Amino acid sequence: MPLIRDCRFTAIDFESAGAARGRTDAPVQIGLAGWSHAEGHGGTFMSYLKTDQPVTWSARKVHGIGPEHLVNAPSLLSLWPELKTRLAGAVVVAHGKGTEKRFLRAFPGHGFGPWIDTLLLARAAWPELPDHSLGALSESRGLTAAITALVPDRKWHDALYDAVASLVLLEDLITSCGLEDLPMDGLVSPDTSTWHRLRR
Repeated sequence: MPLIRDCRFTAIDFESAGAARGRTDAPVQIGLAGWSHAEGHGGTFMSYLKTDQPVTWSARKVHGIGPEHLVNAPSLLSLWPELKTRLAGAVVVAHGKGTEKRFLRAFPGHGFGPWIDTLLLARAAWPELPDHSLGALSESRGLTAAITALVPDRKWHDALYDAVASLVLLEDLITSCGLEDLPMDGLVSPDTSTWHRLRR
């Protein structure tokens, strides 16, 4: 396994249409961002996504995305070259990776990974915190200003903002815990036993 300082990390985040009754959820926005210990932050990408189902009222209330944003938007499948360029060979990062892994099933056998879940990492690093949501962690760690500086004019529940936020959080965790020279596999399966014990 390579050392953490030698890895290239790419974060991914989706915003969705919301699960309407009798239908599966669908992505309506994707955000990607890159970070490495040597080169810092960069390589951002955002796109709205074409969908054949309406955005639910509850989903729009969270992220503010409506049909007017999706006019002439590309399909997720048509973005395969972009995703392959950015995700292939990278350590893939997401905060609560379940949604992102599920939507990427649109590309069977894509082979992206390994995956790092900053939600699990935060629970392992700071089990005593009452809230491990991305916004709450960013506030408690004093990271919000740094995130906003990287993606001005965006806010929480924008896919690019949230992708960048997960990388800023990852950088903070690696730096504050002195993990740069450890093998990367330690980030893949963090020990969250203390967090689970505190929640009992």
